[in-house]
Amino acid sequence: MNLRLLQRVALATMLAVPVTAVAHRAWMMPSATVLSGEDPWITVDAAISNDLFYFEHFPMPLEGLTVVTPDGSAGEAANQARGRYRSTFDVRLTQPGTYRIAVAGEGLNASWRENGQPRRWRGTREAFAREVPANAEGLRVTYGQRRVEFFVTRGAPTDRALQPLNEGLEMVPITHPNDLVAGEPARFRMMLDGKPAGNLEVTVIPGGNRYRDQLGEMKIRTAEDGSFAITWPGPGMFWVNASVRDSNSGIPNVQRNASYVATLEVLP
Repeated sequence: MNLRLLQRVALATMLAVPVTAVAHRAWMMPSATVLSGEDPWITVDAAISNDLFYFEHFPMPLEGLTVVTPDGSAGEAANQARGRYRSTFDVRLTQPGTYRIAVAGEGLNASWRENGQPRRWRGTREAFAREVPANAEGLRVTYGQRRVEFFVTRGAPTDRALQPLNEGLEMVPITHPNDLVAGEPARFRMMLDGKPAGNLEVTVIPGGNRYRDQLGEMKIRTAEDGSFAITWPGPGMFWVNASVRDSNSGIPNVQRNASYVATLEVLP
């Protein structure tokens, strides 16, 4: 399988399937999340892998990469590159405060049979009407939304970049995401289309599972107002994930799969 096809499969997996439903997990891993100094930079690895924060499967496509700066404006991701197993980019933290860095997007996935042969398609709403036969045999369509993100702070933490986007599934920090300490609880709220996502299962997995016999995952259920708390079992990088399947795709008879992932660093 060539690299271009691998990348297409990776993006289709991110969009179509809730991340917890498969062994492969999408993630971004920053070189640091709390920085100081006159001219700080971070380097970010982005991949889809079996083992968290270890790249051995697919590079994450960087389409939909955004950098929200502390004043709410759009920042830049420099030196973007895609390798065999990972994508990488750099971010220069030109402003003091907290940044929100995400890869997010949406798309339609379709499968059907044509002349006895299976066909698959992925693309936009606009292209769907042109390229997929409405009366195709065994037509199945899924609409996917996904957000994979992390937060990084230069100097004192701020909260402007943390405000909800009110689109798809997202996590709104109550405890600042760059002020997390092992053994102390941190609170967050899950939102779906700008409304509290109550009774939603959130999965939390510490990094380094490549070197553990047990995954070490925690399953936490959100309250009616979407809030939940995590008491960190120790320091390190953690992967936080939730997903929703519903009929709110905006397209008749098409199911939506919305997924969310955050990488959070917990300090000793």
